Amino acid sequence: MYPADQEDLSRHRPATFAALLGLTRAASAIGDFWVQSDFCARVKGASDEVPVIYEDPQTKEKITHGTADGRRACLHHCLTYTATQAIVAGAGARALGIRVHPAAAVAALAVSFGTHYVADRRVPGKGLLEKIATRTGKGDFYKLAGFGINGAFHLDSAWHHGWEAVAALVATTKATTW
Repeated sequence: MYPADQEDLSRHRPATFAALLGLTRAASAIGDFWVQSDFCARVKGASDEVPVIYEDPQTKEKITHGTADGRRACLHHCLTYTATQAIVAGAGARALGIRVHPAAAVAALAVSFGTHYVADRRVPGKGLLEKIATRTGKGDFYKLAGFGINGAFHLDSAWHHGWEAVAALVATTKATTW
């Protein structure tokens, strides 16, 4: 026989996983599309070899950004993205009566943060997603930017969705219901 808390978890883990996955999926979309700044979206893939020229919308000043700025922009985006997930998943779990173990929450957010950073640091020709796409025969799809489809965007989304599922599984470790 399981102790009461383990028995509770085994009965409720699938529902807890589904709830946390739904919450992190919603938070991901919010973090990527509403919270992320235009600056971060445009500059996070900048490198010294392939710089990004960003025009400030207010001042119209154009500034060239290289590797250091690209890394900072991607880091800033991933921090706000992960914070959005923490807030949405935390509030949602509380509202649903789910107690997520603090260590599991930190581990799940670390998975989300790390995998998001490596995917979003899209240095042309050097980014992880582009390399994976090329090695798996999806290079042409990755480069597709027509016919109403953006292959890089779709592969990026699929990458994030997969890792969000892993993070939700991690977050259910030792989770209980009230």
